[in-house]
Parts: sequence; structure tokens; C-alpha cells
Amino acid sequence: MEHSEVATPCASSPQSLSPKSSSSSSSPPRTPPVVLSPCAACKILRRRCADKCVLAPYFPPTEPTKFTIAHRVFGASNIIKFLQELPESQRADAVSSMVYEASARIRDPVYGCAGAICQLQKQVNELQAQLAKAQAEVVNMQLQQANLVALLCMEVEQSPPSPQPTPHQSVDDFIRNSPQSYGSNPSFLEDNNLESLWGPEPLWT
Repeated sequence: MEHSEVATPCASSPQSLSPKSSSSSSSPPRTPPVVLSPCAACKILRRRCADKCVLAPYFPPTEPTKFTIAHRVFGASNIIKFLQELPESQRADAVSSMVYEASARIRDPVYGCAGAICQLQKQVNELQAQLAKAQAEVVNMQLQQANLVALLCMEVEQSPPSPQPTPHQSVDDFIRNSPQSYGSNPSFLEDNNLESLWGPEPLWT
């Protein structure tokens, strides 16, 4: 009885192991897992960076200063809480805002980003005043130009037109102004005895 009980497991062991050995030989070899470098946040916090780390997409390992500034003012727990409460489409803008506000708070611990906003608003007001002044000067110059054109038009309309001489007057003036050619008598062309110029006989037959 003992021999038969011992023989049965020995006989069944090759049959039970055969399918396992065939399945292991047909399965492809497993690729080693890719080890990613932790994000800047987990690296600074000295913790393991999980696959679904909330901070990894916004604090890459190449920008450790970005998380250092935000962590110094807000703290890691508050940053994670803020990001978890927002949808993914708004998280990038939220991280940029937190980093900007933290940088302003480090530069100006009293006013923070409010001081930067006030300074920018002051510059905007000054530029708007300069623009309004320049626009007023342009309007004034346009009015002066319009007034000058109107005065010129009025002077042209009020000035009397110069009389144009008739052909008879122009001939008389020409004769009076050249006494050497036609003599001192101004009625040289009005002389009735024109035959003395051409002779008693006509030039044609």
C-alpha cells in the first residue's frame, strides 16, 4: 500500500509539469521596466515619484528652481491640494500663477504681486496721459491748418480780378513805349497818307 501511494505522485508529477513548461517556453521574454527620473518636486521632497504624480507634468526635473520658489511660499501640500481641485486644462495656468506670485512675494515680502501690479498700473496711466496729450496736439495742429486754409481762400475771393487789356490798347501801348522805331508821333499808324510808304505806283501790275 505504501509502495502504491508513493508511486502515484511520482507518476502524476511529469504530467502536471508538462503544460507549465510548454507555456513558459512559448511566452515572450519580459522587457525590463523603464525607470523614469523623478520630477523636481519629488526629488526636492525626497520621496518616490509615482506613476500618476500630480506634480510631475508641471515641475519637470530640468526645472528644480520652479518648484523651489513655489514650495517656499505655498508649501507642497497646498500646491497638491490646489491642483487636485482644478481640472487638468487649468492646472498649467494655475502653476504659472503660483510661481509668479511666489517670485513676487520673495522679491517684495510686504506687497508681493500687488506691488508689481500697482507699478504696472502706474506706468499704464502715465502712458495714457502722454497719448492723450499727443492726440490733443494733433487736433490743435489740424485746426490751425484748417484756419490757415480758410483765410487764404477768403483773401483770394476778396482780391479784385486784374483787367486784361484789349488788342487795340496793347498795340497803342506798344507804339507809345517805342518812339525810336516809329517816331515821336504816337499816331503813326493812323496816318491817312500811306501811299508815301509804298510809292505812287503799286508793287504789282
